[in-house]
Amino acid sequence: MIFKIAGRKHEIALMQKALQSPEAGLLAMYGRRRIGKTYLIERIYAENIVFEIIGMHRATIRQQLTNFAISLSDKTKEPAITIPENWLEAFKDLKAYLIKQPKETKQVVFFDEFPWLDGKRSGFLAAFEHFWNSWACRQPHMLVVICGSAASWMIKKVTHNKGGLYNRITQSIRLLPFNLAETADFLKQRNINLSLFEITQLYMCMGGIPHYLKEVEEGMSAAQVIDKLAFKKDGLLTKEFQFLYPALFDNAENHETIVRALATKKSGLTRQQLVELIPIESGGSLTTWLFDLEESGFIEKYRPFSKKQKESLYRLSDEYSLFYLKFIEGVGSTGEVNWLSLAQSATWKSWAGYAFEGICLKHTHAIKNALGISGLTTTQSSWWYRGSANDTGAQVDMLIDRPDNTINMMEIKYANSPFTITKNYAEEIRNKIQVFSRVTHTRKNVFCCMIAPWGVEKNEHYLGLVQQHLTLEDLFEESR
Repeated sequence: MIFKIAGRKHEIALMQKALQSPEAGLLAMYGRRRIGKTYLIERIYAENIVFEIIGMHRATIRQQLTNFAISLSDKTKEPAITIPENWLEAFKDLKAYLIKQPKETKQVVFFDEFPWLDGKRSGFLAAFEHFWNSWACRQPHMLVVICGSAASWMIKKVTHNKGGLYNRITQSIRLLPFNLAETADFLKQRNINLSLFEITQLYMCMGGIPHYLKEVEEGMSAAQVIDKLAFKKDGLLTKEFQFLYPALFDNAENHETIVRALATKKSGLTRQQLVELIPIESGGSLTTWLFDLEESGFIEKYRPFSKKQKESLYRLSDEYSLFYLKFIEGVGSTGEVNWLSLAQSATWKSWAGYAFEGICLKHTHAIKNALGISGLTTTQSSWWYRGSANDTGAQVDMLIDRPDNTINMMEIKYANSPFTITKNYAEEIRNKIQVFSRVTHTRKNVFCCMIAPWGVEKNEHYLGLVQQHLTLEDLFEESR
């Protein structure tokens, strides 16, 4: 069954613009493993691709060149395969083939897993640069598309290249996981009819990764899906973590060490706290590893309200990694865990609150739209004040600092029914507002807003305290 493409409206528009351009184009797309890069490129450019090669992971130069020869032979339909001696010869052969192709429409030349083609001392990148600069860039009918999962490599070696590709990329696209709205659209196209609450539960465990979401079967509840994928024999998510980071990074054990450290602290860790927690020196290597993880979408860096730059926090934002390290690792497909029972435990309920908070932080566009401030330029952050023996501390999940003399203090609560504000919790909110205003010396209005899956009951403690509350329906509004 053929499905239309879910979401990706912005990315598709950029891709089609490149296809319609009267000039040659060099389009780079990057994003983490399993995100759907190849699928999107092959679907949008299906009628225009005249050559395609997929790089081989950790292959020798000879293997990659053989791979190239086979890929070219598949297009030329010539039975005899001549393996080029080096990449300069390979691109010479590719040019000879492309010259013979019709020029009435755009010719798309697609290099998938581009970083894997550039092995050590292979000469691939230099040969590619020569191919583009000496010929391809002068062909108005040519669109070269390069794609890779190693996002940091793509940025450093391609989009920020200081050599032959400097300022040559005509379009760069970073493909991110689906947001909630796109996830719902994706599942609906596959005849999966789950409630917004159930889709949110799935999102907490696997994020908006299309390859994971494809495993959701019609007629299964969210709990059944999670049980099947994470806790049953051969479940997709039981061993995915072992291959996730090595497939993207060299020396991936360092990246994984950072991920594991960040998983222990839900509010995040500063660079210095990371150095103190794990056996990694604070230097260029740590900077590189953090950059790798951030650009690949596994972690996020943010600066808390009124804090200095050095107090910026790194937070693990990949839902699957968080879920794996909390619930799957050490258990896997032993059959000893029944997720349908574990999902009712206090451990899950506590962790779910943290996971839901992370989802809200990713959907600030939808939140701003629901608050009626989508047109305002704002900054989003968290905030905390540790206090002392004689001074009450406070912590705020999310602050939206607005230019209209207002700050929205967002309280995020995960519950499976409308949330009820008790007398004690109402007092806690008032204390947060008071401490925040006093410590930060802000003169702005501080409005308390709440986010809860099923909304908030408007009892006597709500009125006069909460200006507005949002539900899952607000988060599922198209936000990108």
